[in-house]
Amino acid sequence: MANPNAVGTQGVPFRMDVERGKIREFARATGSTDPAYLDAEQPVVPPTFLTTTFFWGTGDANPWSAVELDQKRGLHAEQEYTFFGPPPSAGTRLTCQSHISEIYTKQGRRGGELTFAVMITEFRDETGRLVAQAKLTGVETARPPAEES
Repeated sequence: MANPNAVGTQGVPFRMDVERGKIREFARATGSTDPAYLDAEQPVVPPTFLTTTFFWGTGDANPWSAVELDQKRGLHAEQEYTFFGPPPSAGTRLTCQSHISEIYTKQGRRGGELTFAVMITEFRDETGRLVAQAKLTGVETARPPAEES
């Protein structure tokens, strides 16, 4: 069961250096042929590139464990990215910080209660300007799935 006291829990800030080669690798791995990602001298990041932040944050950077969702009954329900201007480009150093913004419940269609937890990660450039925000939503069912007979 989710821990409602996790709301407000923050991870420690960490740096993410946006690298040209990593942008290209990500674009190719996702099947993109857009020259803005593959050929530019300072390519911009594809919209979902910020998911790679999970490779940068270590230790106390990720506050998700404070939520305490049962992973046997949980899943990644939604991922959303908001950009507050042009996407970051190669050579940008971002400071990232995540926090648990909310935990709430809803009645499921099959009769069980669903618990949702939301984690927000902010991405700021060297000047402190908010460049982007990622919103991750996880969900836990009230009971485990039925065993197969």
